[in-house]
Amino acid sequence: MKLGSQGLEVSAQGLGCMGMSVYRPPKPEEDMIKLIQHAVHSGVTFLDTSDIYGPHTNEVLLGKVAHSLPSSDFFTCSIYSNPLICVEGSESKLNWPPNLGISFAGGNREVRGDPAYVRTACEGSLKRLQIDCIDLYYQHRIDTRVPIEITVLPLSLSNDQ
Repeated sequence: MKLGSQGLEVSAQGLGCMGMSVYRPPKPEEDMIKLIQHAVHSGVTFLDTSDIYGPHTNEVLLGKVAHSLPSSDFFTCSIYSNPLICVEGSESKLNWPPNLGISFAGGNREVRGDPAYVRTACEGSLKRLQIDCIDLYYQHRIDTRVPIEITVLPLSLSNDQ
């Protein structure tokens, strides 16, 4: 099915990966990798993740899967403080959303939409997911103190690079 107007296509059914890293005791990594690979081989191309899941361990897990696929052509989509990655390969196409906008500074949850945080969150997601580009990166929570035009500025600048 089409996602947006830029030609991105994803499966009608996705796989939410949050439960692989949070809310319960950690699952064996090898089992979770096999589960994700099975979903992809079964036609699931949309995997939902976030930098806040773990935190960060869910992105690292999905990065290991993306890194193991026989493909170097990536479409990526992400939620800051959550990513959506689309990996195109010879046999599969994979999409993940990460999560942006939530910080736990000093143990307190804080919604952040300032450009410095957005850039830092995006760079961290890219590294953990082992990819070079996130094609769609979206905001998990809106920081009402920062106009959306300011929040997305570093993303539009990155798009020009």
